[in-house]
Amino acid sequence: MPDAATRALALEMLARLGVSPEELLGPTETPSALTVAQYLPTVERATPVRATRTFASYWRRLDEQLGDHRLDEVRTSDIAAFARTCRENARVRSNTVGGVGAETNAITTARAFFRLAVQDGLIRSNPAAAVRKPRRNPRERRALTPGEIADLDQVARTRSDDPELDTLLVRFHLETGARRQGAIGLRMRDLDRRRQVVRLLEKGDKEREVPVTAELLDYLLDHVSRRAPGAAGDDSVLRYRSGAPLTRRRYNTLAERWQRELSWTATAPVSIHWLRHTALTEVERIAGHAVAEALAGHAPTSVTSAYTKATVAEDARALEKRTGTRHPLARYD
Repeated sequence: MPDAATRALALEMLARLGVSPEELLGPTETPSALTVAQYLPTVERATPVRATRTFASYWRRLDEQLGDHRLDEVRTSDIAAFARTCRENARVRSNTVGGVGAETNAITTARAFFRLAVQDGLIRSNPAAAVRKPRRNPRERRALTPGEIADLDQVARTRSDDPELDTLLVRFHLETGARRQGAIGLRMRDLDRRRQVVRLLEKGDKEREVPVTAELLDYLLDHVSRRAPGAAGDDSVLRYRSGAPLTRRRYNTLAERWQRELSWTATAPVSIHWLRHTALTEVERIAGHAVAEALAGHAPTSVTSAYTKATVAEDARALEKRTGTRHPLARYD
């Protein structure tokens, strides 16, 4: 215990500071007093750029609906209501499934937002963790027939304001089975002519090598050399005629054009993902599930598939069978 002189000195110092002992010992403002709106800039800075593209619109809606709530005041029911609003206000497209995707993305965004707040010590638990994601409706997506692929390519060639880019996208996704992000994020250093592969950086920032034909590599290199002379290293490969890098918007434009020009899309709301679906189906029929799983960039679905994971050489052999062209990695020893 401090002696009387020490206590007196401490009280004198507090008096000079204008603070009473009761105020010193009373409750203080904690970081949890931050509102959702105040904490949002921290979340934005901590989120990888690639993920920001997905979260940005839902952050805005979260701010609009719960921005004035303190982080420790947000309840699970508030997150459920936020997700339901996102579903009800989802933009209607021909390939939507009742806003299920919007509701799912809203819950994913909220979970990530409040998970970071927990990690920062601002709240004790994540109010979004207990919100159940909706069950996805069965998809109509399927592998395309050769005639349907020809139709898509024809529309890309004759009804586009940039047929070079659109036909290259059709070829790229049909051959590689890549997601959209794989094409958008394709950089010059991802093109490997010696091994005849492209490196794709897609979902979860996972990188993988995909064998391609020499012809596709030539198309990619010719495309970028004319639209972005001198591009190298981390520079984007796929570009608009202006030289600007490819964005997701082009895929929406292409899908809308297909759906407008082709009558059969009334019952098959085709998008670029249908080409990925087609590529993976073809590979599965030719080389089996393990090779299709590797081409898709999917994690093994069982312990057995982890042991039987396919190699790049097997992907290359499947490509040879699909295209009828030789590949340097397709070893048969």
